[in-house]
Amino acid sequence: MDAFSAPLIDSALADFVRREVSITLATCDDTRTPHIARGTGCRVAVDQRQLTVLLAAPASADVIADIRRNARISVVFSLPQTHRTVQFKASDAVITAVEAGDAVLAARYVDRFAAGLQAVGYSGAVIRSVLHADASDLVAVRFTPTFASVQTPGPEAGHVLRS
Repeated sequence: MDAFSAPLIDSALADFVRREVSITLATCDDTRTPHIARGTGCRVAVDQRQLTVLLAAPASADVIADIRRNARISVVFSLPQTHRTVQFKASDAVITAVEAGDAVLAARYVDRFAAGLQAVGYSGAVIRSVLHADASDLVAVRFTPTFASVQTPGPEAGHVLRS
């Protein structure tokens, strides 16, 4: 993508990925063995060209290793209450240090996500436990999406938003 082309992430998508959505990162190693990790929050670059997903390093070791080896990633954002789902793919993912405020962003995300699921009958305590990450365990994955598609179940599933 050159500097003059429009970013894949418009304002509506930027708002969606920053909500209390389920965030799942998927990678694969050199033998194409898949690995997944749960995200604990997302930042959108000011120019909307890059996403940065936070995750707990101890629970995400395979995903982190894959990114360091081949930089390929797929990230799915899904709102459980409606099943609205969007997938982004990139081949330039990098592991970066967290920024000031990321620990607060992650804690706030976990609380909002757990509250949203609790409202539809799931245990908020279980969700908080699964997604909990100490601030010292957080890492960030930054990437530039080159492909985006709708993955919401139904007739639009697989529809390419942009690439």
